[in-house]
Amino acid sequence: MQCQLIRSLLLILLWTGAVAADTTNKPEFVFTAIPDQDESHLQQRFNKVAAYLQRELNVAVRYVPVKSYAAAVTAFRNNQVQLAWFGGLSGVQARRLVPGSRAIAQGYEDQFFRSYFIAHRSSGLEESDSLPETMAGKTFTFGSKGSTSGRLMPEYYLRQQLQQAPDQLFSKVGYSGDHSRTIALVQSGAYQLGAVNYKVWESELAAGKIDTDKVRVIWQTPPYPDYQWTLRGDIDAIWGADFSARLTTALLEMQDPELLASFPRSAFVAADNPLYQPIVDTAIAIGLIDAEQ
Repeated sequence: MQCQLIRSLLLILLWTGAVAADTTNKPEFVFTAIPDQDESHLQQRFNKVAAYLQRELNVAVRYVPVKSYAAAVTAFRNNQVQLAWFGGLSGVQARRLVPGSRAIAQGYEDQFFRSYFIAHRSSGLEESDSLPETMAGKTFTFGSKGSTSGRLMPEYYLRQQLQQAPDQLFSKVGYSGDHSRTIALVQSGAYQLGAVNYKVWESELAAGKIDTDKVRVIWQTPPYPDYQWTLRGDIDAIWGADFSARLTTALLEMQDPELLASFPRSAFVAADNPLYQPIVDTAIAIGLIDAEQ
């Protein structure tokens, strides 16, 4: 009996060793995210995601930061990363460059995302039902040039409602690089106006980082689709036939409140490429992407 028990234990050890060796031999799975907030916040947030995915997928998973939206798209195109948390526009750009890539999940809130137009008190502008013509001649900052909520959709509505390009409408146009910096620049008075991701505004407001005596929301856009997880189409050939399905399931079944709050999202839901056709159409309409691409 004792010999049989020892033999069974040895078989279990050999089997688990084989599994561990198989896992170790698989390549590291790498992902990134657009730098829409300060780097320390992103590192903390996505290292948690990496740890979660590593547990769920049983492969080594690593988050790598990038310095710009364009760098995130380039890393995805060059297969330096296989998965990315993109905004609407950067996701469209990346999928156009990598045939077979696809959006697999979005935040529940990303189905009806919004941008806020914000103003420093010195502008004299108050909340209104449309973009005021008295914005003309003031200074304005977008976020990153490749941001959906910080550039693409705000520019679209500026052109639609005020019938002018930003460079014609404002005395000075800037690009802050991320939403947190946009808020800081307008709050300080360095720019009179700006456009931001509503989620970042609400998060920083809740954290006590916004002085509403100095900066306020004056208008919000209608809803549009935005952030999503985009995956390269060739990963199953490397990590296994069911890897993309297991990865998608892991994202959709992410339930840890702390992990979700770091995005911040209440849950992730299924997504696909056609959901982002409104972003394609808008980007073509204002000349940010080529209709023939």
